[in-house]
Amino acid sequence: MTGTLIIAGYTLRECVRRRVFVVVLVLSVVFLGLYGLGTDSAFDEAQLLTGQAAFDEKVLVGSTLLGLAMFTTLFLGAVLAAFLTLNGVRGDADRGLLQPLVVRPVGRTTVLAGRFAAAASVCVAYVLAMYGAALLITGATGGWWPDEALGPALGLAGGVVIIAGLSLLGSVWLSATANGIAVFMLFGAGLAAGLLGQIGEALDADTLKTVAEVTSWALPFEALYQAGLHGLTTETSGITGVVVELGPFGGAQEGGALLWPWAVAYLAVVAALARFGFARRDL
Repeated sequence: MTGTLIIAGYTLRECVRRRVFVVVLVLSVVFLGLYGLGTDSAFDEAQLLTGQAAFDEKVLVGSTLLGLAMFTTLFLGAVLAAFLTLNGVRGDADRGLLQPLVVRPVGRTTVLAGRFAAAASVCVAYVLAMYGAALLITGATGGWWPDEALGPALGLAGGVVIIAGLSLLGSVWLSATANGIAVFMLFGAGLAAGLLGQIGEALDADTLKTVAEVTSWALPFEALYQAGLHGLTTETSGITGVVVELGPFGGAQEGGALLWPWAVAYLAVVAALARFGFARRDL
C-alpha cells in the first residue's frame, strides 16, 4: 500500500509540474460561467411560456441543461483521465522512466495500482465538483432540483473510473498518441450507442435498441451515464416524463440492479488484463 501511495503521489506531482490542473481549472471555470449565463437565460425564457405547453417547462429546461452539464462533465473527466494515464506504461517505458520503479520493493503491480489510484481519485473529485457546481447553479437560477441528486453523481464518478482503467490498460500496449485516439474512439462509441438508443426508442426499432443496449453494457461508462440521466427525472411522469426521458446525447435509461456489480466486475477484468500485459512486457 505504501508503494502504491508513493507512485500515486509521484503521478500527481508530475501533473502539477506540467500545469495540467491549472489548465483544467481555468477551462472548468469558463464552462461554469457560461453555463450559469445560459441557464439563467433559459429559465427566463421558460417563464414566458408557462401555461402555454402541455408539459412542465421548468422541468424540461432544468433536466435538459443539467443533463448537458453531465455530458460535458463526463467528457472533461474522460479527457482528464486519458491525459493522466496516456503514458502510464509504454510511454514511460520508452523514455526509460519505468525501469528504476519496477524493481523490488515496488514492482509492476504497485506501479499500475498507483497510476490508477491517482487518476481515478483526481477524476472522481473533478466530476463530483463539476456536477455539484452545475447542480447548484441550476437550482439557484431556476429553482429546479433533480428528483435524485446522488445517483447521477455516482454514475459520473463510476464512468470516469472505468475510462481511467481503460486508458491505463491501453497504455500497456499503445503509444501515448495511439492510446489517446483509442480512448476517445471508445468514448465516441459509447456516445453513438446512446444516440442509437434515442433513435430506436423514437422509431420503436428493436434492432437499434438492442445494439445500443449491448454497446452500453460493453462500455459501462455509457450505461452509468444513462442511469444518471434517468435519475434526474426518475419521479417525473406524464407528458413531461416522456419528453425529458430521451435526454441529451444519449437516452436516459434505468440501469437496474446488475449495473453496478457489472461495472465493478468489468473494472476487475480490465485491471487483470493490464497486469497480465504489463507482466509480459519487456522494459
